[in-house]
Amino acid sequence: MALQKAERRGEAPAPGTLGALPEWDLSDLYPALDSPQLLADLDRAAKDCVAFETRYKGELEKLARADTKKAGGGGLLAKAVREFEALEELIGRIYSFAGLVHAGDTSDPALSKFFGDIQEQMTQASSHLLFFALELNRIDDEVLDGVVARGPLKHYAPWLADMRKERPYQLDERTELLFHEKSVTGRSAWNRLFDETMTALRFDIGGEKLAIEPALKLLLDEDETKRRAAAQALAATFKENIRLFALITNTLAKDKAISDRWRGFGDVAASRHLANRVEGEVVDALETAVADAYPRLSHRYYALKAKWMGKDKLAHWDRNAPLPDQPSRIVPWAEARDTVLSAYAGFSPQMADIAKRFFDSRWIDAPVRPGKAPGAFAHPTVPAVHPYVLLNYQGKTRDVMTLAHELGHGVHQVLAAPQGALMAPTPLTLAETASVFGEMLTFRSLLAAAGNARERKALLAGKVEDMINTVVRQIAFYRFERALHSERAGGELTASRIGEVWMEVQKESLGPAVDLREGYETYWAYIPHFIHAPFYVYAYAFGDCLVNSLYAVFEEASDGFQERYFDMLRAGGTKHHSELLAPFGLDAADPGFWQKGLGVISRMIDELETLD
Repeated sequence: MALQKAERRGEAPAPGTLGALPEWDLSDLYPALDSPQLLADLDRAAKDCVAFETRYKGELEKLARADTKKAGGGGLLAKAVREFEALEELIGRIYSFAGLVHAGDTSDPALSKFFGDIQEQMTQASSHLLFFALELNRIDDEVLDGVVARGPLKHYAPWLADMRKERPYQLDERTELLFHEKSVTGRSAWNRLFDETMTALRFDIGGEKLAIEPALKLLLDEDETKRRAAAQALAATFKENIRLFALITNTLAKDKAISDRWRGFGDVAASRHLANRVEGEVVDALETAVADAYPRLSHRYYALKAKWMGKDKLAHWDRNAPLPDQPSRIVPWAEARDTVLSAYAGFSPQMADIAKRFFDSRWIDAPVRPGKAPGAFAHPTVPAVHPYVLLNYQGKTRDVMTLAHELGHGVHQVLAAPQGALMAPTPLTLAETASVFGEMLTFRSLLAAAGNARERKALLAGKVEDMINTVVRQIAFYRFERALHSERAGGELTASRIGEVWMEVQKESLGPAVDLREGYETYWAYIPHFIHAPFYVYAYAFGDCLVNSLYAVFEEASDGFQERYFDMLRAGGTKHHSELLAPFGLDAADPGFWQKGLGVISRMIDELETLD
């Protein structure tokens, strides 16, 4: 799943003001939890994985060598890869259904049991497939390269090349099997504990017990009294549960350290860089560029906002508050839909047509419900089906931008699907490209339609805040994770020490115009990325800066841009970022690349200063 930044939330509007909100129809995956189709696929997955292992284990190098002796390269090994891909798709379909059902209501014990049972069954089934990648990577390079070059295996060349990059970090088969099977009672179990604990929390605000989604949304309220009450309630409840969140964080950090040590990763984020197919030096350059830009981005903007709000400093609950003169209204769902589709159509009718299918075919789940997973995501499921989008739509302009963001993911996933289950998935650094580009299209459309300077200022300020949350905040999160995981190597961290590390990086990134009041030291506890996907967060900054540069190319020379853009999305995971960016004249390895993206944010702040 593509995870949504935890910044984007809002207060629940009055019933009826949003119009009818769609709830997804998961029947394209399976009709029901007990449907004959699902039961049959569970049985088929278990049996076919065992049969695949029996048929191919210990035979792959023989098949490859036999292929080298046949005209045209043969197809024995290609047949095995196609069968493996089909099993991966079957397992992915089952797991996607269980995950989406659970996300719809993580508080329902029956659904939690269903999700847990599916996890166990699919872990057991897929354990019989672990040998495949290990054996493929033991085939002599010259033999495998010969087969790939000469025959039907050539289609899978990008996947095989990526898999070869994993070879130095792979363990023997029995150890890999142990890691795989223990994940159900290890990392996956701690992830589930975090999710179910977080959705069960209630925050006492003004005598009302709110779940985390509407509680966080109050930090965007016009009324400072409500913002302060929400911030204090969040801190109080996090503090009551902080030992549990510290235990989860410590355990998962140690779990990752053990895995990294066994696999031979030398840096705490190296496994993420490998998974993202991005060089550590590129990420280091991004981190350095953003951190160096803190003063001219976040520090400067928050000082400007404090002045607008008549304050010497912003309390942390004021950071994402609306401007004093900001137009405020609820955006009905139908208007949000039309706004995003119109912005997409202005760029490309094809893009709008793909996005429209999400509305017409009930691929979106929009309402806020008790127990529903917070935030938003786009889940690609499997190429044979289609993606699904989860939102918690509450009618704010930011919610419209979130819709644009997640539909961008959805369009990307639809376009990449023909690459197949093994090559459709996109590395995280490029997975955010279409989503952030969709946001930019929508923002530019809204900005062009702004009726006066007041509306323009509100839109620009909202976009700058979103970009700071996407770039500055996410790099600060990345630096927090690096510090936490590095320090955890020396022993368990207390909750108070984690809070100290958190406060250090937050003060550095937000600057002197933001006053981090008592209680903010607990706010690390609710960020799901730290739990589910360590070091994921820099992908947002990567994507935002990349899209800023891409959009500049589009504005300068739009002829042919759309087709090059769609080619990039269609590639899925088949190309390195350097190959994908080359047609646009961009290079993420160039130190100046990041300055282009950061310059877009800086120039927006320049304009805001003129509108002061």
